[in-house]
Amino acid sequence: MSICKELGIEYPIFCGAMARITWHELVGAVSEAGGLGVLASGGMTAEQLRDEIRKTRETTVKPFGVNLMLQMNNIPELVEVICEEKVAVVTTGAGNPAPYIPQLKAAGVKIFPVIASVKHAKKMEAAGADGVIAEGQEAGGHIGSVSTMSLIPQIVDAVNIPVIAAGGTGDGRTVAAMYALGAQGIQAGTIFLASEECQISQNYKDAIIKAIDTDTIVTGRKAKDPVRALKTPMLEKFLDMEQNSASFSDLEHLTVGSLKRAVDGDLENGTPMCGEIAGLIKEVKTSREIIVSLFEEADKIAQSLVINR
Repeated sequence: MSICKELGIEYPIFCGAMARITWHELVGAVSEAGGLGVLASGGMTAEQLRDEIRKTRETTVKPFGVNLMLQMNNIPELVEVICEEKVAVVTTGAGNPAPYIPQLKAAGVKIFPVIASVKHAKKMEAAGADGVIAEGQEAGGHIGSVSTMSLIPQIVDAVNIPVIAAGGTGDGRTVAAMYALGAQGIQAGTIFLASEECQISQNYKDAIIKAIDTDTIVTGRKAKDPVRALKTPMLEKFLDMEQNSASFSDLEHLTVGSLKRAVDGDLENGTPMCGEIAGLIKEVKTSREIIVSLFEEADKIAQSLVINR
């Protein structure tokens, strides 16, 4: 069965869950356009999540999902809300979802953990996940260490559940490439930062549109918690401090609240998370325009491919 039929969506695209960014306005728009919008529950209380789920349902009757950042202390309460509200899909990150999979599956929820290695893909399949989101290091936000081009085919060969490819998708060419690598769908976040429905500041959107191929920076590698974002003066200072063995407390002091600062428009002191693919994004569009153009172009690319030898 195709991922679209399994999830009841028109286009095989998940909107990546971005903390403080994928609220109901964007999630509902992506789902209404035929993709799968995904609420980011990181930092929410159970009642805040319930409220966002219900607000999303006011914008669309189509399926949508919730992401669980498993390092949070209130995951059991969030899982209860997800089951009670009959959310279609859960994606997970920052931990092992295995303890919650039986409860979610009993409620009819599909589970797609975000993973960055073959080892973890196999573990999630064994735990009963319905599919995995294989994320390469080209992605924005928290990343692994393997590139999408290398990661996807290895995971496709290693598991018998659907693989959703994440990291580096910005146009129809890249969508077609993910399918050539064996993926059954894609997850994209950066392209939706430049959507009309995304609630980030105009400064953040403008920075995405102006970005070129070398404008992202990865911090946190020494602490084994790498994060990709657009370069800002604060992040360049962080990287310099990190490379010169600054203490964890000093580094943390510099970055606490920096994502919110970027969302609110402070690109001097913020962390505007985004992927390397930002260099392909040249204008703000509606979520529907983004999704339709991605797959129309991908279809044309796939039909025109000829391998000369």
